[in-house]
Amino acid sequence: MRTVVINSQGTFQLEQRPEPVAGPGTVVVRVRAAGLNAADLQQARGDYPAPPGWPADVPGLEVAGQVEQVGPGVVGAAPGDRVMALVGGGGHAERIAIPADLLLPVPEGLSWEEAAGFPEAFSTAWDALVTQAGIRAGDRVLVSGAAGGVGTAMVQVAAVSGAHVVASVRRAELHDRVKSLAPEGQLDVVTPDEEAAHAPYDVIVELVGGEDCLQRVALLRSRGKVLVVGVQAGTTAPLRMFDLMLARAQLIGTTIRGRSPAEKALLAATVRTSVMPLLARGGLRVPVDAAFSLDRFTDAYDRLAGPGKFGKVVLVP
Repeated sequence: MRTVVINSQGTFQLEQRPEPVAGPGTVVVRVRAAGLNAADLQQARGDYPAPPGWPADVPGLEVAGQVEQVGPGVVGAAPGDRVMALVGGGGHAERIAIPADLLLPVPEGLSWEEAAGFPEAFSTAWDALVTQAGIRAGDRVLVSGAAGGVGTAMVQVAAVSGAHVVASVRRAELHDRVKSLAPEGQLDVVTPDEEAAHAPYDVIVELVGGEDCLQRVALLRSRGKVLVVGVQAGTTAPLRMFDLMLARAQLIGTTIRGRSPAEKALLAATVRTSVMPLLARGGLRVPVDAAFSLDRFTDAYDRLAGPGKFGKVVLVP
């Protein structure tokens, strides 16, 4: 099968790899679309290795496709099922073996491209905002980098939770598209220099990183929380700890990829029961910025790394 591989120079190339075989508790999925994420670029740089049990040199954290093989001990999955999943790697290929307890059903009417952009973004958003931050109706939530794949998911999850969202988006030409993610009156879209004017916040979602990102701690309400989810603009930032102390605030770092199989299965179960019904009835949507064939993997990664995206970039094998 054709597979995108990270070579020894840290760049991507297309190779032939053996077909996967379904083992105990796993299924083989024919990939119809696969989402791209910042983690793929970080893995290529050597900063974010794949966890044990997943291909060390094949990127791809989320896939959508059809079950082709079912391994021993698997229940609730059959050949032909339309599924999607958040995986530890290996998704940018024509087929992938996945533990069955990570599978999510693809709702009727959802395209493969949309399904491929759902698992990572919305699992991350729900886990961070609902499970870890305990978001409540009436909270004020700031989302930095809100036009990207995870950003658009964060805005929607915060909105359906009853929060008022301030979406920070540097490029003004994307503001109207971001405004379409939540009901009028529940969402303000601002540029980064306008964030302070809308403070204080109960929750700040940091999706960009960079040396100035923790200055946002000063924008928190008492007992507020900062969720550090993305650091593409830089992984080191000074913190004026007295601001954290005065606000009696919490600074929470989170990632999903390195969690144990049991933790990932629990998160998948949570998404299956709490988030999928919202998606199925149209309460959430997955904006797709661009889709590329597997042969155009270079264009896909260039688009992922470039500016001005609204939503997800996906590969279509």
